[in-house]
Amino acid sequence: MKNLKKLSIAAFAVAAAVTGAVYAAGDAKKPRQVDWSFNGPLGKYERASAQRGFQVFREVCAACHALKYFKFRNLEDIGYPEAQIKAIAAEYTMSIPGEVDSSGDQIERSGLPKDGIPWTFDNEEQATAANGALPPDLSLITKARHDGANYLYSLLTGYDGQTPDGKYKNPYFPGGVITMAPPIMDDLVEYADGTPATADQIAKDVTMFLAYVGEPGLEDHKKRGVLVILFLLVMTILSYFSMKKIWAPVKRGEDVMPSSEE
Repeated sequence: MKNLKKLSIAAFAVAAAVTGAVYAAGDAKKPRQVDWSFNGPLGKYERASAQRGFQVFREVCAACHALKYFKFRNLEDIGYPEAQIKAIAAEYTMSIPGEVDSSGDQIERSGLPKDGIPWTFDNEEQATAANGALPPDLSLITKARHDGANYLYSLLTGYDGQTPDGKYKNPYFPGGVITMAPPIMDDLVEYADGTPATADQIAKDVTMFLAYVGEPGLEDHKKRGVLVILFLLVMTILSYFSMKKIWAPVKRGEDVMPSSEE
């Protein structure tokens, strides 16, 4: 059952990444709009949700997918302490490129915070053979589609029955039919913080985490943007009053130019 769950959740990214599973032409339904905490000029990632999403990734998605552009050390930004990050990274084994031992075997070491989360497969051919399609790296999965977070959430929760030929209806997927079975279900995982693991909650948590992975610097960019706007507002006000003072004599009909007789 555990393996079935892993394959099930892993399927969502394959489906999301257009792997030739479209069987009918037509436009996809507009994604459902979720009030994500990271929306808006002052939006932030919800740390607890992102941590639950990471738990889902580790326990389920990592069986098939990597996050090669995401470093373990980035977990600090969603609330993991340094010691825990080191412990998590050490649970993984990393091959050292270009280095082999006296027997010709690849030299390996424990993961470090500077490392990206590795793939469980040796190559793309192996991954494709095991899954029926190439599981994409999930580092930028929410950036690959317009309105990516809402699209991913809608895809995960949008299954609407099965077709006569064994495919699955999903109006949010281009063509409305995909080969991937519904990827999430209630109680797929047991959350460490005790949050009820409904299918809807799992979809939101995975999306929250992958949205953070896709743009970890979002909050800093928004902070800088607010500061720039405030700076420009202050400068505009100062410029207005400065120009008003400079042109005040002209409005009163006074000669602001020096006299030629002086």
